[in-house]
Order: sequence, then C-alpha cells, then structure tokens
Amino acid sequence: MRAIIIDDERLARAELKKLLQDFPEVEVIDEAANAEEGIAKIESQHPDLIFLDIQMPGKTGFDMLSELERTPQVIFTTAYDEFALKAFEVNALDYLLKPVEPKRLADAIQKLQPGESREIKHETENVNNSILHENDQVFVKDGERCWFVKLGDIRLFESVGNYAKVFFGTNKPLILKSLNALEERLDEKFFFRANRKHIVNLRMIEKIEPYFNGGLLLELKGGEKIEVSRRQTVKFKEMMSL
Repeated sequence: MRAIIIDDERLARAELKKLLQDFPEVEVIDEAANAEEGIAKIESQHPDLIFLDIQMPGKTGFDMLSELERTPQVIFTTAYDEFALKAFEVNALDYLLKPVEPKRLADAIQKLQPGESREIKHETENVNNSILHENDQVFVKDGERCWFVKLGDIRLFESVGNYAKVFFGTNKPLILKSLNALEERLDEKFFFRANRKHIVNLRMIEKIEPYFNGGLLLELKGGEKIEVSRRQTVKFKEMMSL
C-alpha cells in the first residue's frame, strides 16, 4: 500500500516514517510539508493512503481534503484531540495523537483496505450499519469530550432512556443511541445482551454466579455486577458450553 505523509514538521515526518518501517505492507512513497504540496503529490502519484496533519501553515488538513474529488484512505496524525469529531465526519480511518504510539499505529494499519479510496463522507449520508468487531475503533462523544475507543476495550453498554452509557476504563460517557441499535451492530461473538438494560463484553467477565429465579450474575473487570435474565441465561449457557 503506497502512502504519503503530509505534515509541516520535518521531525514528525521522520519519526512516523521510522515507525512505519515495522509495517512492510505500507510503502512511504513521498512526503509533503503543507496542504498545497500534499494536493499536488496526491493528484500526481495517486497514493492508497495518506497520513495527514491537521494544523499546518496556510490550509488545514480538512481544507486540503475538501479540495480533493476522491481521497485516499486517511489516518490523521495531530497533537490536538479537539478535532476528533470532524475527523470522524470525513470518514477518517483513525485519529492518532502525537507522539504516535506504535500500538495505536498498528491498530490503525489493521483497518486498511487494499486498493480502496474513499469519497469524502458528509453528515447527510446514510448511517453505517456494518457489523463492528472487537479491534475496530469507535468514536464516542459526550458533550465537549471525545474519544476514539477500541471496541474490545468497552466492557459494558447500559440503557439510559434514549441514550446508552458506555463503560471503558474509568469513563462512562452517554451517547445518543438505543441499546437495540447498538446490539444490531455489535459482533455477537464478543458482545451479549444480558437483559433489557445491558450489553456486556464477554471477554470482560471475571466471575459468573447462579442468581435469583434461575438467572446468572456476571461480575465484570470494572467491578460492575450484571444480572442475566432467565431467558438470556438459557442462550448464554448454549453459547458458552462445549
């Protein structure tokens, strides 16, 4: 996969290029120090992927993307986390904060689709309904705070009216999404609907105990205790049995 790094900081380009040496599937074919240079090199060399800074002299990374008819796959690299929402809206593969961590870079590289270029995604487009897998990064926004979270790191979804509370690490943000809508997109090999109010990450279960009326009580790694309804207990035992 042919890639161009677009960043006004020479040292940042050099560091990213060095990290990418561990990923033979990505070949860095060129670099650009600003948006104008980036546009010219994308149009002449047609890369599969660009690593794009946001804050650059002159045009921003978003300005640059808006001038392209079709974009390569985009991984943002920036020192600022406040642009995460906008990055999500333009269908970026990932949003890496500087200094780029090797593990986060590896997660982003895993999402690459060979030979695929992407049209700019606008807010008016249909909602994506594809199944999400445990290694996918998902965007979570609660008020002014934003996160890109690996789905496998989310241990629990809890229904709160028309919202869902998302449990990961010490965070519990609310998102405007029903539990039923979430269930449709989550891989059932990893996420299980325990009852009307909760979806649990099966890999985050630490303890299972018999519970009232033939149900089960699950204790998660974060300390949460979730009751599995009697009906779902039957399904849970079928799934988890040899």
